[in-house]
Amino acid sequence: QAQLVESGGGSVQAGGSLRLSCTTSDFILSDGCMGWFRQAPGKEREGVAALDSSGVTSYADPVKGRFTISQDNAENTLYLQMDRLKPEDTGMYYCAADPLYTGAWCLSRRAYVYSSWGQGTQVTVSS
Repeated sequence: QAQLVESGGGSVQAGGSLRLSCTTSDFILSDGCMGWFRQAPGKEREGVAALDSSGVTSYADPVKGRFTISQDNAENTLYLQMDRLKPEDTGMYYCAADPLYTGAWCLSRRAYVYSSWGQGTQVTVSS
């Protein structure tokens, strides 16, 4: 398992934006599957966005058109740009990565695909 380090969470009003970052020194993120998950209090962890090694992305329906997953090869960093945030986006956000899975497995946004996880960063959106 690799150590993933997240940053960028915080509190914002509805309609605002945040950008989450995730990096590791243990493997090259873009060689495998990368994703972002979130978990709200009392709810199950939800796969928000995924990015596979070919650059193909997938998003959960509630965030389509508002969130963008991307990565920077030079910095070996994964990002989640979150725009037009809503109170229902509130939760703990986790980055996840796996060096082996790609394609449909990766884009399914299923937690079991990922072998490495970040510690989580809190996002709070107020109305």
